[in-house]
Amino acid sequence: MITDVEPGPPPAPPTGSSEPLLRLRGINKNFGPVQALVGVDLEVPAGQVTALAGDNGAGKSVLIKCIAGIHAPESGQISWEGKPVHIRTPREAAGLGIETVYQDLALCDNLDIVQNMFLGRERSRRLTLDEEDMETSARDTLAQLRVTTVRSIRQPVASLSGGQRQSVAIAKAVLWEAKLVIMDEPTAALGVTQTANVLELVRRLADQGHAVLMVSHNLNDVFQVADQIAVLYLGRMVAVRPTAEVDRQIVVDLMTSGASTRVLDPPPAKES
Repeated sequence: MITDVEPGPPPAPPTGSSEPLLRLRGINKNFGPVQALVGVDLEVPAGQVTALAGDNGAGKSVLIKCIAGIHAPESGQISWEGKPVHIRTPREAAGLGIETVYQDLALCDNLDIVQNMFLGRERSRRLTLDEEDMETSARDTLAQLRVTTVRSIRQPVASLSGGQRQSVAIAKAVLWEAKLVIMDEPTAALGVTQTANVLELVRRLADQGHAVLMVSHNLNDVFQVADQIAVLYLGRMVAVRPTAEVDRQIVVDLMTSGASTRVLDPPPAKES
């Protein structure tokens, strides 16, 4: 377990500006005759978890890939920290501070935790790898996020549990100073305890000032950690609401029909 390093200070919290970190306006994306996204609007604030929900084929994966620089929208505007941007490649997204943790995690089983966290971005000194510096940075990042379940930072990724692998992938994004961390089904195929650990980590990211955009089919997970829920239906954004203003049935209605006439039940009155 990693217990020899005290957690470093968390990233500076977002400023009092009301400007969202990421703003999408009128995003359209076609694949031949298929219109995958239709006029999508979305704001993703710093310091919050935004859950992206929708049925299969609703456009969730296409939307996050437009943000991550994999797909280029046909039209619409993406603004980052209040300024219009064109994100043409994943490298450009990373340069802005956007890191994506996909469902397959993109980790190499034959490498250890440090090697995975620095894969493609290794640090060198005098023409040799600076192993000590990379180990220190990896250890500090894991400690900052309170990831203490791994035995050693030199532990092969192949030996990690699903929850530990997810934690390493998230820590890798934080190591590279991500302002926005996009997560694609972060708790898929995890057990109860591993799911709880990953959700705690997701919440901790937001509490430390990062923006989190989480794609999930699991509404229990969504309601546990999300500040707001954005719902896609057949490529259209049909609702973006604070989590406190909806319940599971309203979200299911929005996912399956694009609308809901249900009214959230008021909380029970407190006994005097």
